[in-house]
Amino acid sequence: MTRPTLSSHSRFGQRVRRRYENQLHLLPAGVPDQAAMALTFEALQALGNDTGSALRTTRQLVLERLLCLDCDEQAPLRQVTQAMTDLAEFALKRACAQVQLTLDEAHGAPCTPDGTRAQLWIVGMGKLGARELNVSSDIDLIYVYDQDGDTTGDAQGRSRISNQEYFAKAVRALYALIGDVTEHGFVFRVDLALRPNGNSGPPAVSLGALEEYLHVQGREWERFAWLKSRVVARLGAGDEGAPLALRSVVVPFVFRRYLDYNVFDSLRVLHRQIRDHASKRSTGRPERANDVKLSRGGIREIEFIVQLLQVVRGGQYPELRTRPTLSALTRLTKAGLMPQKTAEALAEAYDFLRRVEHRIQYLDDQQTHVLPTQDHDLDWIASTLGYANSCELLHQLDAHRELVAQEFDALLGGGVDKECKGCNGGKPAAVPDFDELLEQLPVDFRARVATWREHPRVLALREDSRARLMRLIARTAQWVDEGRATPEAAVRLADWIEPLLRRESYLALLLERPNVHERLLRLLGAARWPARYLLLHPGVIDELAGADMLNERFAASDFERELDHRRASLAGSGEDDDEALLNLLRRAHHAEVFRTLARDVEGKLSVEEVADDLSSLAEAVLRVTTRWCWSRLKNKHRETPQLAIIAYGKLGGKELGYGSDLDIVFVYADDDDRAPEIYANLVRKLINWLTVKTGEGDLYEIDTALRPNGNSGLLITSFDAYANYQQQRGSNTAWTWEHQAMTRARFVLGDDTLKQRFDAIRKAVIAAPRNAAALKTEIVSMRNKVSAAHPVKGEQFDVKQSPGGMIDVEFVMQYLVLSNAAQHPELIDNAGNIALLERAEVLGLLPAGVGHAAASAYREMRRVQHRARLNEEPTHVAMPELQGQREAVLVLWQTVFGDIQSTP
Repeated sequence: MTRPTLSSHSRFGQRVRRRYENQLHLLPAGVPDQAAMALTFEALQALGNDTGSALRTTRQLVLERLLCLDCDEQAPLRQVTQAMTDLAEFALKRACAQVQLTLDEAHGAPCTPDGTRAQLWIVGMGKLGARELNVSSDIDLIYVYDQDGDTTGDAQGRSRISNQEYFAKAVRALYALIGDVTEHGFVFRVDLALRPNGNSGPPAVSLGALEEYLHVQGREWERFAWLKSRVVARLGAGDEGAPLALRSVVVPFVFRRYLDYNVFDSLRVLHRQIRDHASKRSTGRPERANDVKLSRGGIREIEFIVQLLQVVRGGQYPELRTRPTLSALTRLTKAGLMPQKTAEALAEAYDFLRRVEHRIQYLDDQQTHVLPTQDHDLDWIASTLGYANSCELLHQLDAHRELVAQEFDALLGGGVDKECKGCNGGKPAAVPDFDELLEQLPVDFRARVATWREHPRVLALREDSRARLMRLIARTAQWVDEGRATPEAAVRLADWIEPLLRRESYLALLLERPNVHERLLRLLGAARWPARYLLLHPGVIDELAGADMLNERFAASDFERELDHRRASLAGSGEDDDEALLNLLRRAHHAEVFRTLARDVEGKLSVEEVADDLSSLAEAVLRVTTRWCWSRLKNKHRETPQLAIIAYGKLGGKELGYGSDLDIVFVYADDDDRAPEIYANLVRKLINWLTVKTGEGDLYEIDTALRPNGNSGLLITSFDAYANYQQQRGSNTAWTWEHQAMTRARFVLGDDTLKQRFDAIRKAVIAAPRNAAALKTEIVSMRNKVSAAHPVKGEQFDVKQSPGGMIDVEFVMQYLVLSNAAQHPELIDNAGNIALLERAEVLGLLPAGVGHAAASAYREMRRVQHRARLNEEPTHVAMPELQGQREAVLVLWQTVFGDIQSTP
């Protein structure tokens, strides 16, 4: 006797097999897809079924097949949800065809003002939009049409109606075909409650009305609803790209330009309402507490975790704009927004809970998520999932739900540390009265906050935002009192946040993330410049949330890969216009600068390491921007440009600081007759992309004055012309000061062939024979000109410009390199002044101890200069501070240039 299959326990399956025994063979073998459904539907119509009956019977056959595949063959969750989504799309498309035929015959086609046919887009929300439909799911739909107008009328030109009336009739007819219950059941339960104004709104809404609604009335929870929206069918043939117009309305509503932590409170309220509803439903019915979707740790909480992170960060991370939950978990991990283990655990829980949900629904084809109370049903669910009994199933269920609940509570509780005093366990603390609050503040902080009493920005805040501000100030004051923040940091926090009060999400962010709030106070207390940077780019403060951020270093390959990935994400949705890419570059750059700044202020990086990372970042930005500009250049003649970028000055010497401009020169090696014009266009586009100010700021100021013939020369030069100019061939040749600059020149962009060619030119220039005495005179003369142009007033010592300062070290090294590199090739490398001073001493070009002492002095002066700039202070100090370092540099200067009259 054949053992019954597991699927045979399903009462729904039993009914279908009895009722449709003679039709089961009409569905082709295997996992049902839209092609198989079409064959089944057409066969049923051939047997005399109308559209509605054929669709309903097709649905019964598809679900019976999925029951068998899922329970008997352990089909993957993805196959089941995709098949259900295919069924919904297939049914809607067939229904649309029937409805359009009927309505056009009665009223004619709906037309736009320009005479083209108006379109109705059927927007699938929730699990339909995400292609995640469960086996007894309803479908959430919103109907949007592109333009208002009127129909053309029937064959006699009568019965003309407005497009809105036409599409309202279409919605009702579609519902009858899909949602009405007949002797064959239904195709899908249809829910239209998510449309604008809910059940009181019109059945179909125009795109213009939808845009106005989302802009004026759209609520936070609707952003989560629209996150998974997708056009799944349409009424009226038209441009396949037309739904992009809908996407251009929806995306800015769902994903805000700035980090958006206001949604936390909205999601808390929504989740509380869902839990309260679930609690009321289970009152007197304790079995309903075992809801795998809505109960604590259920499917809905996984979806909330994922959607919350998507909505908060999706404006800046376009790659997060994906609909399926499991896909989003993967992308959150790649974006560094969720630990890999957490994402894997949530994905495993999601898969388990969804499969349990399906088995609950297979029992009777009911839209329920509650575990059955009958032991034999529970045991059946356990056996279909591979468990020996229901106890094992329930144990696994509890484990998954507990993990999900903990992750959800950690996120919606604001990620509050147990140690966080003043955070009130993630619950809003009582809002203090303004005058009472002032009395609790330190003196300087009190004086600063007191100015808000009549401040227009503060008075304009909504009540909930003003409450957030007061709680934030109270917590800051408490931390000052506990010694966790300085009074100066508190005042700077007030200075920083005041201009940003219209962007209320920053208040929400700091309250939601106490660790960010505390790190921000440390950063503001350490120096003044971070506050200025944060005012220009406030969105970067969320970078402080990363636990490992301070212990990391900039990785150029990761930076470039993420940018290219984000550009691809924008391109996939048709959003990769120039402005979007400019802002993408700027946000990524500002975030990396801020990460380096935070590590710097926290003492995690030396001055040299800061300069290395900022220089590496600049080079990465140049590479990415050049690639993107070339790809968008209309008249390019080859796949890869033969362009090289030569860095001079601070970038060339890898001594870039915060806000430094880039001294760069562009050269090309391309014999094509069109090359000069094409590369000139590329460079102009590149400079524009780097320097233009958008809503996200700019990237770098670019200085090309070191190109051949300076500002009077061509913006871009051929490699041959560049070599001739530098190597003194012909009548147009470089000056000595340009050869001084060459000692710090470095190849930063281009292929290996171009790099080898530049390195050869640089070596030839630096190691060229020179009259040492004449060179010495010219360099000292240049130093005197610099001194005259930057006089130092009074008796103070300027670490850069004063005699014995950093410029003296740089001029000495340029002389030593240019006059000795031919005999000592060790000096040719662009190794930086400190390393070259040590080499010069080893080579005997400097007396013992002189080079080392000057190198140590130079390092300390760089540190003092760096700290002064961070704190927006002058770079000069009162003597005798740095007296020893100054003496070391003066000795170096005297040793090398002592026989020539000079400023020092």
